[in-house]
Amino acid sequence: MGESMTWLQAVVLGLVQGLTEFLPISSSAHLRIVSSVFFGDDAGASFTAVTQLGTEAAVLVFFAKDIRRIMVAWFTTVGMKLKARQRQTVPLHDQPTTQLPVYTDGGHGLDADAQRELDYRIGWYVIIATIPIGLIGFLFKDEIRTGARNLWLVSFMLIAFALVIAAGEYYGRKQRPIEQLTTRDGLVMGFAQCLALIPGVSRSGATSTAGLFCGLTREAAVRFSFLLAIPAVTASGLFSLPDAFEPAGAGLNASGPQLLVATVIAFVAGYASVAWLLRFVAGHSLNWFVGYRIVLGLTVMGLLAGGVISAT
Repeated sequence: MGESMTWLQAVVLGLVQGLTEFLPISSSAHLRIVSSVFFGDDAGASFTAVTQLGTEAAVLVFFAKDIRRIMVAWFTTVGMKLKARQRQTVPLHDQPTTQLPVYTDGGHGLDADAQRELDYRIGWYVIIATIPIGLIGFLFKDEIRTGARNLWLVSFMLIAFALVIAAGEYYGRKQRPIEQLTTRDGLVMGFAQCLALIPGVSRSGATSTAGLFCGLTREAAVRFSFLLAIPAVTASGLFSLPDAFEPAGAGLNASGPQLLVATVIAFVAGYASVAWLLRFVAGHSLNWFVGYRIVLGLTVMGLLAGGVISAT
């Protein structure tokens, strides 16, 4: 039976989750490190997954206009193509697009048909790119919640993936805007998202860096990274709700009200983090986060080697 979480721990960990979820520094690693260093125990994978619902809610609010356009474009285009296939009178590539409802508010400066086509494609890319992490997350859910949270592994991944981010910045051409996003880009970023199942990698770091390797601009890579995270993180949080409310097992056990408060705090901090990061990457390199990751990883290794904290 794990110890009960205090209100201070719930507030602090909710704030840590919100501030670090969208930065390429790994929120799961920070929750694991902060809970061990300051509170002497692991907050647990379920607490992490549930509070991520707050940060994903922040993404839903921040990108509400984009999500609305994508959903409208996807459903209306799919519906129209299904009807055209049933009629079998006009080839699919000749189907008119002007009959589709198109929302251009908050778009990318494209004409109505081009914006609708882009939103339709992004909708498909998000669906396709979510499949890998769904399968791998389900197959290895037990390992993710136990052995993968070892602090030696977490600190190693902080350092190792810092070098991957640096390589993406160095070798990525960073020329293609989000309008040029392709199925290949979506699949590469989708498989990269699977690496985020290991604490210390960072979901946004993995997917954004994969986008850089594909030649996308930082803004395009980060923006699609946020959209890509929505279905996977939301599903993970909902799937983990029963375990988070179960008052048993190792680690800190949060009550229902504590989970709710931590999730709300994560939402507020996460919204601010999204807004800040999108402005930051418009004029700055992701290398700013590389040095931080390496210093943090080495610090945790030093604490582990000195016996100050336990790896498990």
